[in-house]
Amino acid sequence: MANPRWVGAGLVALSAISFGAMAIFARVAFAGGVDVTALLFLRFLIAGGLMAAFMVISRRRWPSRRNVWVLALMGGVGYVGQSMCFFSALQYASAGLVALLLYLYPFLVTLLGVAFLKERLTALRAGAVVAALAGTGLTLGSGLGGSGLGIALGLAAALIYSVYILAGSRVLKDEDPLAAATVVMLAAAVVFGLAVLVVEPHFPVTASAWGAVAAIALVSTVVAMVGFFAGIQRLGAADAATLSTLEPVVTFVLAALFLGEAVSLTQVLGGVIVLGAVIALARASDQPAG
Repeated sequence: MANPRWVGAGLVALSAISFGAMAIFARVAFAGGVDVTALLFLRFLIAGGLMAAFMVISRRRWPSRRNVWVLALMGGVGYVGQSMCFFSALQYASAGLVALLLYLYPFLVTLLGVAFLKERLTALRAGAVVAALAGTGLTLGSGLGGSGLGIALGLAAALIYSVYILAGSRVLKDEDPLAAATVVMLAAAVVFGLAVLVVEPHFPVTASAWGAVAAIALVSTVVAMVGFFAGIQRLGAADAATLSTLEPVVTFVLAALFLGEAVSLTQVLGGVIVLGAVIALARASDQPAG
């Protein structure tokens, strides 16, 4: 029988790779005429619709009424806000920079845990925080093609995602990750559906753009979200967060290969420091406070 921790590690690694490819798919979709609101509506409509159909056909148990409301808020408020900030940031900053800013979330989760959950800020955590700030300074100072607005949107996405993770880790103690992800997707689809009724959306006009939207829905949403939720259940939030830092590495590699984005030695150094810091924070959160 497979070791649950190895299975969990594989699921989180698959999730990280799937999330990491999203920035590349988004660039293709934007080039094909789609705007942020239409892209996100299609993303969650396709993903949520397919997942809901699977839930009904397979007769899986839906989350409890109380947790449905929590998950709906996670999707309709948390994921919507995070996604809007993330995809909007891609229009003002490079894919690599946006991914690095988003993946400050383990650092932010640690600070929020200290501030609101009364967790201790150990020497290891304090050192990791300083390292993360230094690495971010190197990355931003060397200029990864990001404007001030792009940086602000990327940081906002990280903050919203941090709150989302804290809420989700509690719900996943009681619920099936597939069912939980489905409710999150459907709630996000409803909100973006209302948005497209208010604004004038621009849907894809090319076959490649539609293909990119489908890839975002299937790969970077269904596979990525369900894989991450399932990984959290098997590994715990700390180890899952550690492995999920593969995402910005994937994005950097894909951006260099397919988007031609240049990466300097200073930028690589900053990225390594940031990734090392968030990994240390994730591991520290799994250690006893005493």
